Amino acid sequence: MSVSGLLAQLLNGLASASALFLVSVGLSLIFGVTRTINFAHGSFYMLGAFIAYSSVDLLSPHIGFWPALLLAPLACGVLGALAETLLLRRIYQAPELFQLLTTFALVLVIKDSALWLWGPEELFGPRAAGLEGSVAILGRQFPSYDLFLIAVGPCMLLALTLLLSKTRFGTLVRAATQDREMVGALGVNQAWLFTAVFALGTLLAGLGGALQLPREPASLETDMLTIGAAFVVVVVGGMGSIPGAFIAALLVAELKAVCIWLGVQQIAGLEISFSKLTLVVEFLVMAVVLIWRPWGLLGKPQAPARSGGAPEQPLRAAGRQASAAWTALLAAWTALLAALLLLPVIGDAGSYATVLLTDIFIAALFAASLHFILGPGGMHSFGHAAYFGLGAYGAALLVRALDLPMAAALLLGPLAAAAGALLYGWFCVRLSGVYLTMLTLALAQISWAIVFQWDDFTGGSNGVTGVWPPEWASQGAAFYWLALAICALGIYLLRRLLFSPLGYALRAARDSALRADAIGMDVRRVQWTAFVIAGLFAGLAGALFAFSKGGVAPDSMSVTKSVDALVMVLLGGVQTLAGPVVGAAVFTWLHDTVARNTEYWRALLGATMLVLVLLAPQGLAGYARLLWNKLRPARQQGEPT
Repeated sequence: MSVSGLLAQLLNGLASASALFLVSVGLSLIFGVTRTINFAHGSFYMLGAFIAYSSVDLLSPHIGFWPALLLAPLACGVLGALAETLLLRRIYQAPELFQLLTTFALVLVIKDSALWLWGPEELFGPRAAGLEGSVAILGRQFPSYDLFLIAVGPCMLLALTLLLSKTRFGTLVRAATQDREMVGALGVNQAWLFTAVFALGTLLAGLGGALQLPREPASLETDMLTIGAAFVVVVVGGMGSIPGAFIAALLVAELKAVCIWLGVQQIAGLEISFSKLTLVVEFLVMAVVLIWRPWGLLGKPQAPARSGGAPEQPLRAAGRQASAAWTALLAAWTALLAALLLLPVIGDAGSYATVLLTDIFIAALFAASLHFILGPGGMHSFGHAAYFGLGAYGAALLVRALDLPMAAALLLGPLAAAAGALLYGWFCVRLSGVYLTMLTLALAQISWAIVFQWDDFTGGSNGVTGVWPPEWASQGAAFYWLALAICALGIYLLRRLLFSPLGYALRAARDSALRADAIGMDVRRVQWTAFVIAGLFAGLAGALFAFSKGGVAPDSMSVTKSVDALVMVLLGGVQTLAGPVVGAAVFTWLHDTVARNTEYWRALLGATMLVLVLLAPQGLAGYARLLWNKLRPARQQGEPT
């Protein structure tokens, strides 16, 4: 370590902070005005880099390097305006989570579109014209282009500040960030304001990607990496705060630079690799800030919405009595279970269908555990895979390290997930809305980083392997029947809990925490209990997953896994008990079928999800219930479905 080395890393951090600020401030503006969690924002950053590569390659001999490079963010702004007009504008009245599902589907479509246009390889752009050399600083050569990037961040901060403070458009944006219902009441055309802000945000993301091209290659993997870091910066800085986004980008980038400079250090006889902390340092910062100051460093508490959309519908009518409709529904579920039980007997016990159905059973239990806190509880989680992974790792390590039988691992493994939910839930239930969502993401990423780097205990990136069912469960369809029994029982218990006093208290806390508290209900304790129960059943699904796949890897705790569970719940329907089961079955089947038949399976899967969201924003099970209610006689409308 040296002073010159530290200075070089700090300058690198400043250069990275500029690109991170550009993509984050666009995301902050979009969320502040539209209240949309734009998961596709990282995809526009990726597109900015790819479009810049093509435009520079084709047009720089004719119009010069910099004009060709700056065409990329303009193209991203146009694509963003089209996406908002054609897709998001159609579902602004739907719950916010369905907007998230739409933007996630857009991520899949954009990624495969980029794969088709530019191929799977990383693409290296040329050096920036006029900035190819380097500058000597304390005996070290520092790229001139990085010094240019360092200057870009403050310049864009000044430009955006002037735009928002000195123009009518900026006044409307600031007003909508604080109270968009009042802006609409004053006669402002909200549709065009949303489109303009979305276009500006995606233009800034594309600019960040384009400016990184002379520094880093254009890659298909940058979308998810970028959106995670951007979420952190937006939350840490404060929703809708441009100076906050700038400060948070500097903080995150410089902390990573210092970790790289420290490298591996001996502290109190322990060898600590600070360089590995770069995988998780931003999420540690976000977790600390959310616990200390939930609205961010320079943010303000969001004004409550005056119109929250359609009220939540009850999961069933109060005081349900036996009815023909209920009997038919029970008969349908019984027939489905009977068919699933008999499938291996009628067909081939070792067929691929039983393997796929086993995956569907596990996914259904995982999705049902998330639905338990998401729908009735109103607690939105981006990190539910943490408990799935803890259950999987718990079961796998009990088998590999302690040589326990599968039965003991299936009983004890989920307790590790429940312990994690007990710890994390204590912090999470103190927040609500997007702040709760981001804290669950941060805690899940911290868990992922621990299992990814703890090579001696968790196997690191290789995970834990050799975790197979015993001989009796490996014969024929034994494990299939075991998974069906455990998952069906788990889903049934979750359903029963939703109609217990705990379930009704959970829905009361969701609908009005103030009223629930006023009648003597301990809202936090109710939500904390539900959080632990959801973690326990997610861990049970994870333990089954470990035995079905013969092991577990860090991917089981990744953000992608959490998003998969969220997509399953939303695809099936949040306001129906059958929603997570239907969503898990459709999503798993689509993923498997499409992936086996085309290289561009993400685009096809994303397009299918977009069609389903636009046609049935209440989810597949919710849409089926809506059709059923329309077909039934009016006198039966109050009966459960």
